[in-house]
Amino acid sequence: MRSRRARSHRAHRRRARPARHRRWLCAALVPAVVGTVAGTVYVKERAHAAGGAVSSAPSSSPSARQEASVEAAEPREDRDALLEKAMEAVTVEDGAKVAVAVLDPDSGDSARYGDGTFDTASIVKVDILAALLLQAQDAHRRLTAQERTYATAMIENSDNASASALWDAIGRADGLDRANKRLGLTDTAGGEGALWGLTRTTAADQLALLRQVFGEESLLSEASRTYVRGLMEEIAEDQSWGVSAAADGSRWALKNGWLPRSTTGLWDINSIGRITAGGHDYLVAVLSDGNSTKAEGISLVETAARAAVAAFG
Repeated sequence: MRSRRARSHRAHRRRARPARHRRWLCAALVPAVVGTVAGTVYVKERAHAAGGAVSSAPSSSPSARQEASVEAAEPREDRDALLEKAMEAVTVEDGAKVAVAVLDPDSGDSARYGDGTFDTASIVKVDILAALLLQAQDAHRRLTAQERTYATAMIENSDNASASALWDAIGRADGLDRANKRLGLTDTAGGEGALWGLTRTTAADQLALLRQVFGEESLLSEASRTYVRGLMEEIAEDQSWGVSAAADGSRWALKNGWLPRSTTGLWDINSIGRITAGGHDYLVAVLSDGNSTKAEGISLVETAARAAVAAFG
């Protein structure tokens, strides 16, 4: 009788043992000598509290082996399928198309919906600034006062003249493409000549760019990332639409793009950024084209952003 009770007690302890949670570990930051922001920049690091010491030595106990095998067998949710299901409720006009990519940085889970390439319109301005900062890091120099003035107007107010000036400064499409090759944007091609707004990209590449800006495994220095994020958090009030619609508060950082195509009269409407919902941060990129009006495109992008975040809810 005592032996049976002991076995029952041990079995209860095994069932009550909490499951281990994997954590997304961050690699070391790439150092750089870029002083885009005066003084020391403080970046709030995500705390990864250790829930208990985990021995690196293998356990020989049958219960440990059984628990490990059960944990390994647990199926992982198909986020792409969840996003596709959520997108079924999104109305897309005839002739329009949309692509979405979303990442939960805490878990590392991501999802994508839609494919093909899209005109960037003004979301390329984040890419232009990333390329400029990368070039400055390579040269071990600070951004000039004029470059900072252009960058602020380009991101916060979406000023096109400032974007053109920095487009020329990075070497136009050749400079952008060289930077993107290093940043992991494999399907983005700079626009021809002075036409930076006709750079072509994918939702997956825009998510890769957001990871460079908001993640810690980045070629951009800590100071460079903080600088870009700060500008994206100060978007002009009249441009506070897009992926920010999926946020459940005021904490977001974004860049939008909108472009009526002269050949068709239809609108490219895009939005990229970081939002907070349900206590979690998400990186979200939504691209669309073929919209009949700017308002229709904005509605599509915002509804798609909400669907993307709901797939993780």
